[in-house]
Amino acid sequence: MNGADTAFVLISAALVMLMTPGLALFHGGMVRVKSALNMLMMSLVSLGVVSVLWVLYGYSLTFGADSGGLIGGFEFVGLSGIDQAALTGGDEGIPVLAFVLFQMMFAVLAPALMSGALADRVRFGAWAVFIALWVTVVYFPVAHWVWAEGGWLFEMEVIDFAGGTAVHINAGVGALAAALVVGRRIGFRREPMRPHNLPMVVLGAALLWFGWFGFNAGSALGAGGTGAGMALNTQVAGAAAILGWLACERVRHGALTTLGAASGAIAGLVAITPSGAHVNAIGATVIGLVAGAVCSWAVGLKYRFGYDDSLDVVGVHLVGGVIGTLLVGFLAVDGVGGVEQFGKQAVGAVSVMAFSFAVSWVLAKLVDVTIGFRASEDDETAGLDRAYHAETAYDFGAVSGSPASRGTAGTSGGHGDDATAPASGKELDEKQELGERVDA
Repeated sequence: MNGADTAFVLISAALVMLMTPGLALFHGGMVRVKSALNMLMMSLVSLGVVSVLWVLYGYSLTFGADSGGLIGGFEFVGLSGIDQAALTGGDEGIPVLAFVLFQMMFAVLAPALMSGALADRVRFGAWAVFIALWVTVVYFPVAHWVWAEGGWLFEMEVIDFAGGTAVHINAGVGALAAALVVGRRIGFRREPMRPHNLPMVVLGAALLWFGWFGFNAGSALGAGGTGAGMALNTQVAGAAAILGWLACERVRHGALTTLGAASGAIAGLVAITPSGAHVNAIGATVIGLVAGAVCSWAVGLKYRFGYDDSLDVVGVHLVGGVIGTLLVGFLAVDGVGGVEQFGKQAVGAVSVMAFSFAVSWVLAKLVDVTIGFRASEDDETAGLDRAYHAETAYDFGAVSGSPASRGTAGTSGGHGDDATAPASGKELDEKQELGERVDA
């Protein structure tokens, strides 16, 4: 056993675990006060559900013996077939259980990413059932395609170092499918829905960025040059994407927003995830700039096409994942770049999008017609915190005794909501996309 590599992977696993509560804070600050705790819980419950399923059969289906390039086997159910002393990566590798733990954290995070698209309007119990189904039928097979020996995208040599297809594209397009099944929030495009706590958003983004070093560099499974290069590119891409997002925001809206800076960083981190081990620092800068600018533009597509992606999971994770997956085909510096590699990357991105969208839509529809996915109108209007968790995020009664201060006042919602609700049309969409920073 290589002790240094083992310690590196275990620490990286802990960093990736931190990303899930970081995501909870990032999303939690972007929703309305009345559903802030529900947003936190939608991420945190993934830690419970997916961790258990990963041990029971998830690792086996992902990294077990290949079946037709599509799915693993059942030889590791309950991790029963794994020798705790076994190593992966050669005679001086890391314990297999360290790899199991590291990959578990990826499986936990993927469905948690989807929660932002469904904020404010789904039943909590139905959400827990949906993510259990989704990781089983969608995530485990796709992760096998991409990362397991025998997986058809792995054998095609599609580049996805740390999860651009398996995590971000997969979750982003699955979130879109589920959002279409659930439908729009009450008041979408009519009522003010702005982030209720931007400092919380920035804190969540900072924790995500911090954890991303484990997410990306840890995927090298060793403390060496590959991990160091990936860590450097992670930082550079996130930084460049802030600048790209803010530049786009300045040109389009004349504003440089805190929410834009935080979201730009996440877009860059998403985009460098599949590609960072195969590009140099200049390539990472290009990927970050492109991701920041394009994702800033993409979050407005929900108003053009009418789908309600509450916290812009599609615009940031799906679009950012596609950018990183495709650009590595041209920017790779290790001899694998070119038109042929770009074609492979396109096949990987399109195949994951098609499979994930179709199956995620079916699963969401199944949950909806059986136990009901959408919260009741009364619960959605009053707030999901009281309805499902019997709690509130803030004790307004301690500040003021007025009934209004104890209620569910607050606004929320990604980059697309406006405090002044203009009458209609283009003016409404532009103000909503700016994120409630335009006064009447």
